[in-house]
This record gives sequence, C-alpha cells and structure tokens, in this order.
Amino acid sequence: MKTIEKPKTGFKGLSSHFRTDVTAGFLVFLLALPLSLGIAKASGFPAAMGVLTAIIGGLFTGFFKVSELSIKGPAAGLITISAAAVAEFGGGIQGWQIVCALIVVMAILQIGMGLLKLGSLSDFFPHSAVHGMLAAIGIIIIAKQIPVLLGDDPEMYSGEGPIELLMSIPRFITNAHEHIAIIGVLGLIIMFVVSASKSPLLKKVPAPMIVLLMAIPLTIFWDFKQTESNYSLVSIGDFWGSLALNTDFSTLATFPFWKYVVMFLFVSSLESLLTVKAIDNLDPYKRQSNYNGDLIGQGVGNVISGLLGGLPMISEVVRSSANIGYGAKTKWANFFHGVFLLLAMIFMIPIIELIPNSALAAMLIFAGYRLAAPKEFIHTYKVGIDQLAIFLVTIIITLAEDLLLGILAGIIVKFFIHMVNGVKVSNLFSAQSKLIENENDTIFLIQGAAIFSNLIGFKKKLNSISDTRSLKIDFSESSYIDHSFMTFIHKFQSNERELGKSCEIVGLEEHSPFSQHPFATRKLKSKTV
Repeated sequence: MKTIEKPKTGFKGLSSHFRTDVTAGFLVFLLALPLSLGIAKASGFPAAMGVLTAIIGGLFTGFFKVSELSIKGPAAGLITISAAAVAEFGGGIQGWQIVCALIVVMAILQIGMGLLKLGSLSDFFPHSAVHGMLAAIGIIIIAKQIPVLLGDDPEMYSGEGPIELLMSIPRFITNAHEHIAIIGVLGLIIMFVVSASKSPLLKKVPAPMIVLLMAIPLTIFWDFKQTESNYSLVSIGDFWGSLALNTDFSTLATFPFWKYVVMFLFVSSLESLLTVKAIDNLDPYKRQSNYNGDLIGQGVGNVISGLLGGLPMISEVVRSSANIGYGAKTKWANFFHGVFLLLAMIFMIPIIELIPNSALAAMLIFAGYRLAAPKEFIHTYKVGIDQLAIFLVTIIITLAEDLLLGILAGIIVKFFIHMVNGVKVSNLFSAQSKLIENENDTIFLIQGAAIFSNLIGFKKKLNSISDTRSLKIDFSESSYIDHSFMTFIHKFQSNERELGKSCEIVGLEEHSPFSQHPFATRKLKSKTV
C-alpha cells in the first residue's frame, strides 16, 4: 500500500505549511466571525463573547495534543443548554457570569477526563440516540431563531419553550418588522442556495460572509440605528474594557449549578469527540487524533474562556470540515483563524455593530436545519425501524424536557429493544470473546451480544492484539450485533486496512439484518443470545 507522507507538525509545520494554513485560517475566520456572534447572542451571552471564545480556541488549544484539523470555538449544539442556564440563573449579567463559573468547573472536569483517558467513553452512547439529541438541538435552534429572523420584539416570546415557539409561528409572522424580516429571509435563502450550489466561485467565499455582504449595506440604507429598536443590531460595546474575570461562583453549592455542569460536560465532550472522529475520517493524511489530548486541550481553552466570560468551546464540525476543504495541513490553521478574529476585534467593531441580528438568525436556522434535516430521519429509517424508534424518542423527550432526559430515554429504549430480542442482562456490559491464534492468521471470535454498551470492552481487546498476521473478526457465535457495533467494526476494519494490515469480517451469513443497510442490527436466525 502506498504511504502518504504526513505534514510536519510543530514549528517545522508552521514554516513548511505557512501559506496553506494561513489561507485556510483566513477563510475559516470569515465563516467563524458571524457564526460566533450569532451563537453567543442566541446563548444569552454578550455577542462579542462568542468571538472571544473562538479567539481563545484558536490561540491556546493548539499547544496541546489536539486534533490537527479541528477548529475550536463556540457551537450551535450548545445554544440550548447555554440559553436555558442563563435564564435559570436570572438572565442578564448575573445569569451570564454564573454560567461562566460553571463552564470553568466543567472545564476542570473535562481536563480530568482527558488525564484519566476517558476519551473512549464516547463509544458507549448509541449512534441513534446521539443523532436524535443533535436533531432535537437543531429543532430547538430553529424554533428560537424564527422570531429573531422576523424582527419580533424579544419580550413577545420570552420564556416560551421550543414547542410553544413552533406553535407561535403565525403570530411571529403577523408581528414581523418588514425590513428586518426581509434581511433575515434573504439571508436564509442565500445560506441554502450557496450550500446547494456547485459553482466553484461561490464555494470560495463562505455563505455567512455573503449574507453579511448583503445585510450590512441594507442596514445602512434603511438606517437601522435610527429606524429600528436596539435589539435589531449586534451590540459589542466596550469589548476590551469588559475583559476581566467574569465569573460568579455564588451558586456553586446548588443543584441547578451542578445539573448544568453535567449537561455541559456531557454534550460538549461528546459532540466534540464525535466531531474529531468525523474529521479524522476526512483527513486526507489519515491521521488519528489523540482523543484524550483533545479533551485536555479543549478543557484548558474552556477554563480560560469561562474565566473571561466566554462560551464553552468544542471542536466544531462545520468550521472543521471547511478547514479541510480550504486545504489546511496542520493545527496552525486553527491558530491563524484565532489571529484573524483577534484583529477583527481590534479594527472592525464599528462594522460588526452594523450586522442585523436577523442575518445571524438566518445562519443559525441553517445550522439547525443541518442538524435536523429530513435526510437524517430518512437515513435513520433506512438503518432500521429499531433505530428510528430510538431516534424519535430521544427527539421527543428532549423537546418536551431536556437533553439529559432525552439521551437517557434513547438509551433506555435501546436497552429495551435489545432485551426484547433476547440479550441477557449479564451480557449487556460483558464483552465475551475468544482469541484463536493459527499458523497463518488470528481469529477474534465474538460471542454473545455485541452491542453499544459492551463495545468499549471489545475495542480494548481488539486494540491489544499486536500480531501483524491476517486478522479475522468472526461473528459466527454472536447471536446479536447492534447498529453501533456494526458501525464500529467496519470503521475498525477500514483503519486496519489503511495501515496495510489484512482484516476480514466473517460469520455474518446466518444473521438476519433488520434492514438492507450494511450497518443494520443483525440477529442470529436460530439462536437466542
């Protein structure tokens, strides 16, 4: 197998790949600036704190063992938790500063997770439940941003939940402010058209920047500063004067404080690790990230961000994917994106304050749509009815209650489906296997159930096999293999082959798949687990 020469890292990588990384960093900056402002605003934080978070994510995290191509910054997936937490603690400056304190505590726990090498725990959560959680977050983002897109007075929808907001769309349309809504709707059209376009010219400029090139001139033409309310435009204020320790630990001993610490820790760590895995798959040089190192670097960034008033940061999937598309070679691209954001906050604040919030809402609605697009529902259905049930239950409970209950409900449904199909309680967490070493090959014989909840055990056993001879993963004695395990084992096979090793998956001939999808759940025809 032909070996691809990997880019140099560290300061050697800086000199070797300066041109490509600075170009990618600049283009990601164009994408990150408006998105960071919008995410902060929707999260109940001062808008500039979103940019601060991205600056910190760019300038500091790269000096740790983080993923080479991921971009660290605020993410749409955390808007729901952030906004709820700020509201829970009284809103305004008080709510913001208390949430900053819990971000610091969360970040310390995140560093601890990395030091304890718990990065692999992301493998425990079933794929359909995780995708359901992300789809629910997307729906919530859309619901919360529709009235902003239309220019409605924030007092009109304050305190309404996602279901109430969706039911109130006719009222929002009736009370829309014409000019604000025009910019919002045009921005939304641009986001969808540019995303779907195959034009190389359009692909060179990030869609959010095109939205701003439309929105800012219209803001000036219609003189929003004189004709519209203050809530219609982004407000930065005295950004540099506000840089201080913006944390309030007064509620440290309360249950709500720790409830949100757990929610931030769970969602931010899980979403970030999943992003890093996805970016590793897209990396043209097939580098494998150190998940524990990424958690530590992210945690350090979150400590700094929380102390200064910023949002929680993660490895963000849209910016990270764009980073690869723009030709980035190393994590210096993330650093340069932070440098350009810093320069923007030094020289561009008067221009930034001409951005209408409806334009940012258009970008966030599009981000929410990507999380909850119809194709996500269709894909899950094609994997199997069992996965669709888990997916939908997670969405419904998340919308009705909160994220933690939603993901918990999805896991419970997953366990219920497994047990209905004969998986024994004793096998739910036990990885049963046998290693058979022959003269020409090594057989890893999987026995009993191979499911999401015992996947970590199987993964450790597979990774401990040091023999470089032909490896066969044999499912002939496995009575039940779920979707999460099927996805994992095919990814494992792909990784082994990328390393030039022989790896075969055998013994699935007697299993009945739950659908035609190659990663569908499978059950042995003649046995119980």
